[in-house]
Amino acid sequence: MPYEWVKSLPDVPEDGSDPVAELHLWPYRSLPRKGFVAFFAITSLFIALPLVAVIGSKVLWGLLPFIVLVMGLMWYMLERSYRDGDVIETLTLWPDRIHLLRRDQKGKTHTWECNIYWAKVSLYPTGGPVPNYVTLKGNSREVEIGAFLSEDERKELHSELVLALPRAARKQ
Repeated sequence: MPYEWVKSLPDVPEDGSDPVAELHLWPYRSLPRKGFVAFFAITSLFIALPLVAVIGSKVLWGLLPFIVLVMGLMWYMLERSYRDGDVIETLTLWPDRIHLLRRDQKGKTHTWECNIYWAKVSLYPTGGPVPNYVTLKGNSREVEIGAFLSEDERKELHSELVLALPRAARKQ
């Protein structure tokens, strides 16, 4: 799952200064960095193998610019994909408040905070930008959470949040 509860609800401090629970969300990566290196090594090998037959001829120099262009473009597009996926959301629950921090791919941070008693979790099966759109509402503002998750993961996230918010509020 591309999200995890870093701090669970049973480990509640008595003074209420530390968060009761913390949830980290991030986009799914189908190709991790180690896979990226392996993919490029294998692709380079498969491209270089047929070039062995044309070493020493003018054909090699005709093909080489296109091969370099394709490999450079593939490198750039995969790096861009990694940069676009550098989104992380952190939801922190205290007995008296809830805080959402979102860092987008450009490094800009967006925050939302409200009293945990007034926070409401909503699931929109249709009508949102994505199916099973999950939002948090409070302080006269509605914010999305986990829009980059899959449909099933958003459903599961919604059910976990519906249970976690009241449990965190009762820990006071």
